[in-house]
Amino acid sequence: MAPKTAFSTLSCPDWSFRELIDHGTRYGFDGVEIRLLQRQTDLLAHPDLQPSQLAARRRELDDAGFPVCGLSSSVNFHNPHADERDSQIEIGCRYLDMARTLGAGWVRVFGDVLQPTESGSIEVDQVTPDQRRTATAQVADGLQRLGEYAHSLGLSVIIETHGDFADTTVMRETLEQVECPAVGVLWDTHHPWRFFGESLPQSFERLRPWIRHTHWKDSIVRNQASTTGLTESAAGEAHGLMSGHRHADYVLFRGGEFPALECMWLLRNTGYDGWFCYEWEKMWHPEIEDPETALPLFPPKIHELWSVVDTGRH
Repeated sequence: MAPKTAFSTLSCPDWSFRELIDHGTRYGFDGVEIRLLQRQTDLLAHPDLQPSQLAARRRELDDAGFPVCGLSSSVNFHNPHADERDSQIEIGCRYLDMARTLGAGWVRVFGDVLQPTESGSIEVDQVTPDQRRTATAQVADGLQRLGEYAHSLGLSVIIETHGDFADTTVMRETLEQVECPAVGVLWDTHHPWRFFGESLPQSFERLRPWIRHTHWKDSIVRNQASTTGLTESAAGEAHGLMSGHRHADYVLFRGGEFPALECMWLLRNTGYDGWFCYEWEKMWHPEIEDPETALPLFPPKIHELWSVVDTGRH
């Protein structure tokens, strides 16, 4: 058994569908998570992913032996207006239909923020208990409803530890209200650790029953990060899609402070058999290294971590 490695196309915002297959296979990845294509984050609107084109895309993937592990949407359930959340359910169903045609196993969604405001959100610890209960209940309802459709297709809906839902106490409170077995978690292993100061064992134990997929990245803390008009514009675009987007000073995998070996131990020693996906946020952080530099480093480093854990286990 070997780890299954993938990369998010957030890492390579300018690549075409053909390029993500060609580069991905050459760099040693086993598959891909599609978040965007040629800077289009609304996959439903991209010309190459229209219903009439999906059979051709599936043939390209199958011919290369390079599957799509999942589709990452911008669907979220934090809006206080029920009609807006209904609209998100409809979009999510269309993503699930696309996922089934492409052979993907799941669609990623967000809870996003607990208390939306015009400027984004307020801090989690400033949300009142009533606001928190209301928010987690409406996100759970969205997950349940979308999960039921996913279950009918043999697929999953996974909610990412992102925004306020990177606080794994919030995430667990939400998931405990969901009954549908098709609903799980995308554990972005970096976010609870970096943004909420959680230890990896804390995050893992809270999320363990629901973990279906993982994102990996690395970062450091800089005293003062320099910004440019380009980076500020990219951050603004990210916030426009995801109110809970937070800044980190990302560095190449294993070049920062993230305790990757500890994370691998937790997953391997409990039988995790999902994907290890590198989310190099080039789309939102144009100042970081290009995908041609960053992506080839990931598969061998994951295999190395896997081997270290296996050696220790035996």
